[in-house]
Amino acid sequence: MNLGLPDGITACLFDLDGVLTSTAVLHRRAWRRTFDDFLGPRGGPPFTEEDYIRYVDGRPRYDGVRSFLASRGITLPEGAPDDPPDKDTVHGVGNRKNVLIDAIIRDEGVSPYPGSVRYLEAAAGKVAIGVVTSSANATRVLDAAGLSRFVQALVDGVVISRDGLNGKPAPDSFLAGARMLGVRPSQAAVFEDALAGVQAGRAGEFGHVVGVDRAGQAEALRENGADVVVEDLAELL
Repeated sequence: MNLGLPDGITACLFDLDGVLTSTAVLHRRAWRRTFDDFLGPRGGPPFTEEDYIRYVDGRPRYDGVRSFLASRGITLPEGAPDDPPDKDTVHGVGNRKNVLIDAIIRDEGVSPYPGSVRYLEAAAGKVAIGVVTSSANATRVLDAAGLSRFVQALVDGVVISRDGLNGKPAPDSFLAGARMLGVRPSQAAVFEDALAGVQAGRAGEFGHVVGVDRAGQAEALRENGADVVVEDLAELL
């Protein structure tokens, strides 16, 4: 089956939330509650969908906290990675969001997009497959969605932190994924639903960047580096 990719592509690097699984909407809810709870006592306007897209989507968790709060003119002390979730530090706010997303995933489960499963099934054995995500929960999400069997390389929030990689929109995590699979960036296709992610794919000079439009932002995905935009991966088959 044709994968809808240019000649010479031998590896696919997929973002997780919003590309392979529907967990992006769960992350959005967790971020909204985290920031609304934080902003409420300060009298700030609530966290919006535009805030999520511009400042948080696709970025490592603590980068998202810094970016969004800076947009509101708020600076917090960094704190430490083990800060409790009720502490008003960058790490504390980020950990608060992680507690919420853990609870949501535990209560509601994880569903892969059927079209993405079809694409992975078609790609398996034809190209190398990696997942590149800012999420620190990736292994649990992949297992819960039944997708771990497809994945030959994983760069997640744990790896990004451990190896000191710059988060998206920097290309570092995708470049690390390509190295794990033993391919050059020009031989790999990047699949992303976040603007920061397609920016990372373009910055890393990857052979093909597929924008996955789950939020009605097809034109923005193209403007930020996508070679092609689809609403579902099955459209490429």
